[in-house]
Amino acid sequence: MKAAILGTTGYTGMLLLRLLAGHPEITSILPVSSSKPGEPLVDSDPGLGKALKAKISDGKYVSLDTAVAAKPDVVFAALPHLASADICKPFFGNTVVIDLSADFRIKDPALFEAAYDVAPPRPDLLEQAVFGLCEVYRKEVKTADLIANPGCYPTATLLPLLPVLKEFKPEGKIVVNAMSGISGAGRKANMNLIFSQRTENCGAYNPGRIHRHTLEIEKEAKLVSPASKLLFTPHLVPLKRGMAVTTAFDTRDEVSKAHIEELLIDAYKDEPFICLNSKRLPETADVRGSNRCDIGWHTEGNTIYLFSAIDNLVKGASGQAVQNMNIRFGFDETAGLSLAGQV
Repeated sequence: MKAAILGTTGYTGMLLLRLLAGHPEITSILPVSSSKPGEPLVDSDPGLGKALKAKISDGKYVSLDTAVAAKPDVVFAALPHLASADICKPFFGNTVVIDLSADFRIKDPALFEAAYDVAPPRPDLLEQAVFGLCEVYRKEVKTADLIANPGCYPTATLLPLLPVLKEFKPEGKIVVNAMSGISGAGRKANMNLIFSQRTENCGAYNPGRIHRHTLEIEKEAKLVSPASKLLFTPHLVPLKRGMAVTTAFDTRDEVSKAHIEELLIDAYKDEPFICLNSKRLPETADVRGSNRCDIGWHTEGNTIYLFSAIDNLVKGASGQAVQNMNIRFGFDETAGLSLAGQV
């Protein structure tokens, strides 16, 4: 099967190259770059070594036009928000598009504009796009030709939260405190992201509804519990990759830890990438390099605490995109993806 990657030089594109290089069903990869067509991949990404030799015949970046002419079976769009929809235009209706930007994650145009301060770039395609949170929308993903890969914060927050919200309605707001590695901001030159600024340094940024992912999380929570409202605070921590999220809310009645465990086991007992642990709270080191979401929980009276950890570049981006591809094309869902964290 032939796969194209748009935006190959960013972190998510670079990781997609590595995941698809080891995927048993992918025979050919088209690494698209608008800035480096014709240049050898190893010149700008020496970490690849010879990993792609069998799947990219000349080992070079290609232009968008070359990728369009090749008629790939699947396109991964690892492109900036609000630019992806336009660049993907030649592929819509012709192949399966898995978009890692936010351009199709919010179906309501008014809600999209509230999150991004602009109208959605392709409102005509919003209704057909499927929100690619694999464990929740697997049935819809199986037949979708446009899959909107969720962001890392929504993935790590929603996976533990949604099964619990189905039974326990919040009394007041859902409080989410999330910590992300620096790679979550993308591969770009930014003074706030350089090593000397981030090492030995941790802090919140874009709290509440300032952060664009708040509405993405809240709209999914409202589908399960319509009165849900979020207090979301993201933090940058001195890690290259990894994400840890703590979510807490009060319910009307007292709730036991065992009851939360039952709900999560019922929801995820057959899910290969969800790891539940009642004895130990999840940590980012456990999931680094894997496509896992590790989930823990705690209760005190009528307060529910939910904890999760993911690798923001894998389950939070490229890995989940490959998982969506596997589901869509009927492959083994774990193909090309790691179940074990790196040592």
